[in-house]
Amino acid sequence: MFQIAYSYLVEAIEPLVNLLRLLFACLLLTICGWSLFSLLLDALTRAKQMHKIPCTQCRFFTNNYSLKCTVNPGTANTEKAIDCSDYQTH
Repeated sequence: MFQIAYSYLVEAIEPLVNLLRLLFACLLLTICGWSLFSLLLDALTRAKQMHKIPCTQCRFFTNNYSLKCTVNPGTANTEKAIDCSDYQTH
C-alpha cells in the first residue's frame, strides 16, 4: 500500500523536479555568462585607461626599471601620469 502511494507521489512530483533542474541550470549558465561579460567589459575599460598614459613617448622616460622617469619617478607609468605637467615629446 505504502509502495503504491510513494510511486504516485514520485510520478506527480517528477515534472516539477525536472523543471527546477532546468531553471537551476539556466540560472547557473546566465550567472557564468554575465560574469564573463562583466570581466571582459572591465578589462576593456582598464585597457583604455592604461593607453592614456603618455610616459613612453616622453622625453624624460628612460625605459629603465630602476629609474623610469628622471623628473617624476614615483608616478611614471601609473594613472597619475595621465595629466603630467612635465610631459614633453621627443
